[in-house]
Amino acid sequence: MPQDFGGRIVFILQNYWTSFLKGAGTTMAIAIISTLIGCLIGFAIGIIQTIPLSKGDNLLKKIFLRIVWFFVGVYVEVFRGTPMMVQAMFIFYGMPLVFGIKLAMWPAAILIVSINTGAYMAETVRGGILSIDNGQTEGALAIGMTHWQTMTNVILPQALRNTIPQIGNNLIINIKDTCVLSVIGTVELFYTTKGIAGSYYTYFEAFTITMVMYFILTFICSRVLRLWESKLDGPQNYDLATTDTLAHTSGLNTFPKSRRPKDGTRDSL
Repeated sequence: MPQDFGGRIVFILQNYWTSFLKGAGTTMAIAIISTLIGCLIGFAIGIIQTIPLSKGDNLLKKIFLRIVWFFVGVYVEVFRGTPMMVQAMFIFYGMPLVFGIKLAMWPAAILIVSINTGAYMAETVRGGILSIDNGQTEGALAIGMTHWQTMTNVILPQALRNTIPQIGNNLIINIKDTCVLSVIGTVELFYTTKGIAGSYYTYFEAFTITMVMYFILTFICSRVLRLWESKLDGPQNYDLATTDTLAHTSGLNTFPKSRRPKDGTRDSL
């Protein structure tokens, strides 16, 4: 084992680089899959939370919706108000005792991160939906669209654009927070680093490598999401789509430049 700091880092990378890559791959797989599932949960709950109730609705619909809203609210508050590490311990070790359900490591890890992400995304999506002008909802309903059609065709595409920064933020948080899954034996990047560091008692060197790897992963993901966000913005200028032969073909009205005859006087229009 080299005595200098840089030499020890090189030694660890030479001997354990495959372990670091496998741990990083597990971390990214859990984070990406769980973020996607969490977003689906969040969008579903966001739609449910924004279902309108009117005086003309029947009593059964009102009772059913209020019961659903109650359970949805409990889910959101519980999983936003408790640490993910506690949730991991409760689900992985508690479910076999209470419900007789024993989950393997991968399903348990994805379930834990997904439902945690879904609780945060639910409020983000609800806010994104409410941020869309009410006139668009009223217009969609006026032409005969149902609430579901209004959401899927009019509101959600715009709400998705508004929630992309939070989706990216949740992905970055999940990449880092997968380290808490080490308490249930998930061999992700943090768990792998602990094993490598304990082999030679090189904790500072090993976790320096891991810190750099976490930064690279989160930085790349944030850049990719920024690119996706800019693509959804579309071009800054649009041409008018028109078949009017009297209109300019690009949709922009321009006037011809004045021509000066040889005598120096300006032509009249």
